[in-house]
Formats: sequence, structure tokens, C-alpha cells
Amino acid sequence: MDMSETDFEVGEEFALRLDAEDPLASFRDRFYHIPGVIYMDGNSLGLLSRDAEETLLRVLDEWKRLGISGWTKGEIPWVWYGERLGALEAKLVGAEPEEVVVAGSTTVNLHTLVATFYRPEGRRTKILADELNFPSDLYALAAQIRLKGGDPDRDLILVRSRDGRTIDESDIVDAMTDEVALALLPSVYYRSGQLLDMEGLTAAAHDRGIVIGFDCSHSVGVVPHRFDEWNIDFAFWCNYKYMNGGPGSTASLYVNRRHFGAWPGLAGWWGHDRATQFDMKIEFTPARSAGAWQIGTISMLSSAPIEGAARLTLEAGMENIRRKSLRITGYLMFLVDELLSRPPYNFSIGTPREPERRGGHVAVEHPTEAFRIAEALKARGVLPDFRPPNVIRLAPIPLYTSYHDVWRVVQHLKEIIDNREYEQFSKTRGVVT
Repeated sequence: MDMSETDFEVGEEFALRLDAEDPLASFRDRFYHIPGVIYMDGNSLGLLSRDAEETLLRVLDEWKRLGISGWTKGEIPWVWYGERLGALEAKLVGAEPEEVVVAGSTTVNLHTLVATFYRPEGRRTKILADELNFPSDLYALAAQIRLKGGDPDRDLILVRSRDGRTIDESDIVDAMTDEVALALLPSVYYRSGQLLDMEGLTAAAHDRGIVIGFDCSHSVGVVPHRFDEWNIDFAFWCNYKYMNGGPGSTASLYVNRRHFGAWPGLAGWWGHDRATQFDMKIEFTPARSAGAWQIGTISMLSSAPIEGAARLTLEAGMENIRRKSLRITGYLMFLVDELLSRPPYNFSIGTPREPERRGGHVAVEHPTEAFRIAEALKARGVLPDFRPPNVIRLAPIPLYTSYHDVWRVVQHLKEIIDNREYEQFSKTRGVVT
């Protein structure tokens, strides 16, 4: 449960006391920290843990010692690696082991799942999404509509935001007409950090005969999920944010077991039934699990760190992670409100206040200078990221960010404005922000 903002204090001693009382504090030492840097960008790329490094080095050693025999003689035989990692992650998302597999990339998994479950027929020809979703998802949905002979301008419905930050769930439900075949939504919005009511939206979709899936890239590893209990149809996510699986690490997908036996929309040999895969028959026989939605051979070196990272996350416990996430993000919002919301600072919070409506990061907004302030933070040894038009995303990661880190970041923001340090930086953005 999140602390009430009336329970927080602005002083440094209070931050140190929170750290002393933090039951997850010991996990901080399991991660490699960048010297001299307060890392607040774990919602884009998580830090390396010693646990992830260990499993990567083990697989490298297996490659060195076993060569091709690693596919059958690795500590976890590589041929089953995606399924075994999926079984680990299933515990984090409330699924059965065979319903989750580590495979592909986030957008590739979106493509294969939507290609399977988007079946335009009769009046039902449309996909329902929203205008605040991560653009890659919208690009892929438009492509899938074109592949099925449709027109994205007509067949891709985008729910509009009322405030430019969040989407009202009632507007999504209102858009669930009898013309919608499939709905694809994020669990958490990448700019504002709004967490959608996945359970309620799934029930509403199913009441209207609509298949529904979720992009959970900004929630798995920081927000507990109960996919089976909520009865969602499918989901997918990356493993390099809150799962700390490494840059470009292999992604994951979930398929509710009631859909086992459905023909994957994009078939490939790694989704073949393992028992007969190497018979090399022309006919494709899909696995009777989420493994059927794999396409190409698993990338072992991009998957191995996920093993250690997932075990570490399970050791910490999702409920404990969520509890600290709500507490530390609430503390960050309190400090911004108390110290930075009035002139000359003029910062505000673009993330929903209610604990049940927010994910793991905080959108700190500035009306005119968000980008240059983010650059000034970097110069001071704080790593955030910027999202246009005016959002500095700050992600205090429960496993390795301290409350004192958060307190220091807010002091840096204050001093950047006091000293007008942002004026030293160009308004021209680089390739990666």
C-alpha cells in the first residue's frame, strides 16, 4: 500500500530513515552501479545484476565447452530455454508455465499475436487502440490491417486522450463497438505512467465479443499481474526495462491456454512441436503451448541474462517490489509538490496520483524547458530520459534505487533552476533521449 503524502517529510534525514527501513535494500548490492551516477532510467534499460551476469557467463562457458551439444546438454538445454524462462516469468504475471515463452522481440511478438487473433469478418473489421500508445505498436497494427486487406485510416480506431496524458477507460469501453474485432492496449502508458484497469477492460471486451491483448513492457517486473485470473487473451513485453535482462534482450509473450491449438499467424520452425521438430517434415505442427508462437531460433546470448534477472525478481517478490515502487514514487511526487511546484521552478506531475492507476515511473513535467533540464541533470550525474513535449521521466527502481537517491535528484532539479544551468544546453535533441 502506498504511504499517504502526509506521512512524508522533505528533509534528508527522512530519506535516510526510509532506506534504513527498506526490506529490499540488500538487493541494491546485487547490481552494478555506474560510478558517480544516480540512475533513473531503468524504465528504459535496467542495470546489470550480478545474477544476470552469472547466467550469461554460464551460457558462454557452455558454448565454449559444448559447442552445438549445448542444445541438449546445457544446464538448461538450449532447445528448451525459451520455454524454461517462460515458466519462470509465468510466476510474475499470474500464468501457467506453458502459457509464457521468451522469444523474439516486442514488436515481432505483437505481429505474430495480432496476425493470429485479428480475424476481420463481416462487420468486425476494426482494431481498437489509442493515441498515447508507444508508436511502434501503432505502426505494427497498421501493417497488420494492410496485410488483411484493410485500410488503417478506416480500420484502426484510436481512442483520444482528454488531457494529453492519460486515457479514460470509459472512453475505451465506449469505443468497443460491434465493428471491433480486436483491442490492443498498453498496460502502462510510456509517457505518463498511467496503469490501465486490465481486468475491467478485458471483461468489457469479452462481453462485446472482442479479443483483447496488452503490451506489458512498462509493467512486467514492477507491477504484479494476474493474466489467467483476468482472462486476457494474449500479452507481450520486453525484458530490458524492469526485468533487467540487458539491452535488446529477448522479449516474452503470453497466450491464454484456451487458445492453444490456434494456428500461429506467423509460423516458424522454432514454434514446431519439439518432439518432431527435427524430423524436418514439410508440414508445420505447432507446439501445444505458447511456444507455438515462437518463430526463429532463440538468441541464447540475448536470453541468458534474463534467467538470472528473473530469479532475482522472484526472490525479491512481486508484492514487495510493488509495495516499494508505490512508496518511492509517492515520495518522489511529494518532494516535487513540496519543493518544486511553485515559481520559479514550475514543475508538475503528469502521472496519476492514485496508486492503482500508476506504474513504476513518474512523469515530471516542465512547461518550457523539460529537455534542457534533462540535459542539465545528465551533466550533474543523474540519468533520466526525456519524452516530448515536456516530460522528464524518472524511474526509481525498487531493486536498486534508494530513497536518498530520489531526495538527491530533487535537490539537483532545484539547483538547476536556481542557477539557471539549463541555459547552457542546446534545444536540439540527439538521436536517443
